[in-house]
Amino acid sequence: MSTHDRGDRAAQHTGAMEVVEEAVARASHAILHTAEIAFALPEPATSRWHRAGVGPRGERVFDVASGIVLLLFVAGWSWSIAMARSAGASGDITEATAAIGASLTDPDAPTAAFMTGAMLNALTPLRGSSGKLRATVEQPGAPVDTERADGADVRVATGADTGAAVAPRPGVWNVLVKVGAALQPVTDFNLITLHPFDEKQRGRIGGYFIGSWPGERSRSVRSGYAHPSGFIEVTPENEDLQVSDHFRLRDFLTHDQADVWPKYIVLEMKLVDKLELVLSDLASRGYDVSGVHVMSGFRTPQYNVSGGDPRGRAALSRHMYGDASDIYIDSDGNGVMDDLNHDRRVNIRDAQVILAAVDRVEREHPELIGGAGVYVASGGHGPFIHIDTRGYRARWVGTGDD
Repeated sequence: MSTHDRGDRAAQHTGAMEVVEEAVARASHAILHTAEIAFALPEPATSRWHRAGVGPRGERVFDVASGIVLLLFVAGWSWSIAMARSAGASGDITEATAAIGASLTDPDAPTAAFMTGAMLNALTPLRGSSGKLRATVEQPGAPVDTERADGADVRVATGADTGAAVAPRPGVWNVLVKVGAALQPVTDFNLITLHPFDEKQRGRIGGYFIGSWPGERSRSVRSGYAHPSGFIEVTPENEDLQVSDHFRLRDFLTHDQADVWPKYIVLEMKLVDKLELVLSDLASRGYDVSGVHVMSGFRTPQYNVSGGDPRGRAALSRHMYGDASDIYIDSDGNGVMDDLNHDRRVNIRDAQVILAAVDRVEREHPELIGGAGVYVASGGHGPFIHIDTRGYRARWVGTGDD
């Protein structure tokens, strides 16, 4: 290579370096200018109307607070990582966690829309004819549900044994819908499993006094009057559980032994379904049913005989079998039945408005046929209606308690 060529290349190299240095200088200047703008200090105050932003004391407070927030963030982040590693090391990942996590990464997992549709379809039979049930009641060990045509089936969340296809031990359980490997939690529906009837010893379960059913010791029992198969345990923690849109567990408690927990009830979901259908019928005709009250739900045998005012109660009251309730509608909140027929009086005729709805529901749903009796007001309560699902039609007019 000639001396001339080497000189040309050196000149080109020098020129290129100058261009690079100039570009770097301009970029540095731009960065410094941006930093000056971003971190510019407030101008010194020139008058009482022109004040600086944050003073030295405020700056120190801000620095300390920022440091604390940063430390908390780092500590929480470190704890989360440690817990995740610990769980991974011990294998402490439930089937539900694994299934829900897998559905996020599995390209063949059902879509959210499909899961929502499957969840609705899977639970439709369990929500009753009213579509408003929020619980189902089963014996421990009973199958929860069978797989449906769309591949969805109902499972029970039981902690480490999540995804169980049979009802677990007595209690209240969350429900899941399973489609393939994916699990979708259901937030508005629960499985309630019963305590077996033979847990009742000498008329009690634990400290709660129940008594004995009339046919309990008899060899010959009338159809429909055998003792119940089990009991729902009600505690201060679960008494507000919604069993349907309008009713909770506590609505059906016997009105005695206020300080004894847990309590036990018998509740047939057919009754709750029928009550919801009656309310829907009334609402469709413009009645405000938001204030429905259960005056009397389940009655233990001992309470049916001697609790409260027993006058007018049948020895074989359907209340003892969990398929009867006395209700009234008090949406104006004055403690008695509303003036449902708008005659400016509150009397048995208002209960008859509800009775008409019961008749319409039974015509449309004969599987829910049963008794209905209207009652006049007495010293202890206003007018009300008794509704049950005894399996055959019965109508009456009563006084006092039913």
